[in-house]
Amino acid sequence: MPERKPRKDAVRNRQAVLAAADALFAHRESPEDVTMADIAAAAGVGKGTLFRAFGDRTGLIRALYEARLEPVREAVEAGPPPLGPATPPRQRVPALLDAVLCFKLDNRRLALALEEGGNGSPYQAEHYERWHGLLQGVLEQIPGLTGSAFTAHALLAATRADLVEHLAGRERVPRDRMRAQLADFTAGVLDGGAGNGGS
Repeated sequence: MPERKPRKDAVRNRQAVLAAADALFAHRESPEDVTMADIAAAAGVGKGTLFRAFGDRTGLIRALYEARLEPVREAVEAGPPPLGPATPPRQRVPALLDAVLCFKLDNRRLALALEEGGNGSPYQAEHYERWHGLLQGVLEQIPGLTGSAFTAHALLAATRADLVEHLAGRERVPRDRMRAQLADFTAGVLDGGAGNGGS
């Protein structure tokens, strides 16, 4: 039996909801200020439509996050250097972290809403596990570097949405300076890990 295609109005509603949520998260001071009722009203749909399509607020945020992340994921999975799989590991690790940081800078409130929303450990969230697995796999290709699982966690901690929001929002650290500091930190971790057995 062929898979049923979503109805045109369902596809249109989904696109309207994602666009409305995107705009609201971009313009509200705090992610917590954006409610499902706000999104439904902005999209011109009923709240029931949101819950049927996305399950809950976290599901909607996750769908929006994934839609925004798609170009980055494509570049990582099949693109050219410095993000693509043909990049030497020592160049790819800092490029991947820079891509995560830039994505979170461009989507600050959305990233914050995703990382703060839902129940359970943020380290068990699908998006985090995917980045961690990718980074760990690349780190394992660097000769002399040990403890790749922990190193991947430590490096990703430098791109947490709450830290990015604190630095970019409260501390007003310029984007280029944040990127340079992350690159320096990453280089220090990689050089130290390879030079001292990963301790």
